[in-house]
Amino acid sequence: MRIAHFSDSEPGRIDGVSVSAGLTVDLLRAAGHQVPYFHPGPIRTVPVPGRLIRLAAPWLSIDPGLCCSRRLVLRTARRTRIPGPVDVVHAHTTGPIGMAGFRLARRYGIPLVVTWHTDLVAYGEHFFEVPIGAAYCGHRLRLGWSARETLELARPRTRRARLVDLGRGMMAYAGLVVAPSAKTAAALTEFAPLPPVRILPTPVVLPEPAGGPVGVPAGGPIVLSVGRVTGEKNPGLLLRAFRQLLDRRPDARLVVIGVRQNRRAAHHAVTALGMTGRVHLLPPVPRAALPGWYRAADVLVLASTTDTQSLVVSEAESAGLPVVLADRDLSDGYRLACAPTPEALGDGLHRMLTDPRLRDRVRRAGLAAAAANSPQRYLARLEAAYRDAVSDSAARRLRSGR
Repeated sequence: MRIAHFSDSEPGRIDGVSVSAGLTVDLLRAAGHQVPYFHPGPIRTVPVPGRLIRLAAPWLSIDPGLCCSRRLVLRTARRTRIPGPVDVVHAHTTGPIGMAGFRLARRYGIPLVVTWHTDLVAYGEHFFEVPIGAAYCGHRLRLGWSARETLELARPRTRRARLVDLGRGMMAYAGLVVAPSAKTAAALTEFAPLPPVRILPTPVVLPEPAGGPVGVPAGGPIVLSVGRVTGEKNPGLLLRAFRQLLDRRPDARLVVIGVRQNRRAAHHAVTALGMTGRVHLLPPVPRAALPGWYRAADVLVLASTTDTQSLVVSEAESAGLPVVLADRDLSDGYRLACAPTPEALGDGLHRMLTDPRLRDRVRRAGLAAAAANSPQRYLARLEAAYRDAVSDSAARRLRSGR
């Protein structure tokens, strides 16, 4: 098959969308499919015709699939052309490049598959870029919003309803939606009526280990968190939960990898909670360094409740590291999930560190889940989803007489 992929997240960027989209493209190409891949890239790099959009967006604080900054991005996306016939368009994001995929699929009657990587409604409460991007998407999808309706995106009281309306508009374009978790599939019902939805968790392929823990002195157990400390990741809950744990395990250490935005605020919060020397806020590290951290840590904690899958959790489990979550919707029946309060999350961390039977049970279940969600199984299910999308599209054309 020939499947054109569209993503606003640059390859190599340390985020779930970039990793998931890149892995999907690599698996499809290795299986013999032709996969033009449209994505951002270094602005001075010579473009490869029919394969890449090369443009830079270093000014964005979050995944560029959520926003629509800069004229260069918009102009380049509007000029996108798919070389040759394409069986399926697969959009991973809803930024300018993703919207190019949406519109090209509609224009040429190509089945559109959308992977819903990001909780658009939840992120709208944390990033000013989301309402701006939503206004752009509403215009590009020709949803017919009036000026008053568009301005509802700027008002907290009306933003959610307008974002839900945008989600419904996107679903109307899609022939099939890929949800990376059961939690995501359930949340999509807010956008009904829906096209067919397939739950396809992104598999984990850990890179070969290169390097390991650096900058953390030896001592007690390590609680590891990997990700941003921006609002949607709930850093306040993470730090307060660790404060609760310290009251019972004063030798524990918290290592947070991925701190770039809000670094100063995070340091202030650590100081205010009296945890200086027990919390280590580290910048993002290359993916090849993460396996070393997973093996050195004693438990991974996820305080976020906005993740649609969390590849970090799956990576940690595949390395044998048990996980404690503040999101019960991501528990999948075997992970230790707690209420999103400092007391509950802190207690969950304490239990994981002190109960060998619980730790072993969660660790074994995580390893089994990672093994069951192999890249080969993911590829086979994705190929079946593409075939169904093509079949459904052909059936709709027959019924409409086109």
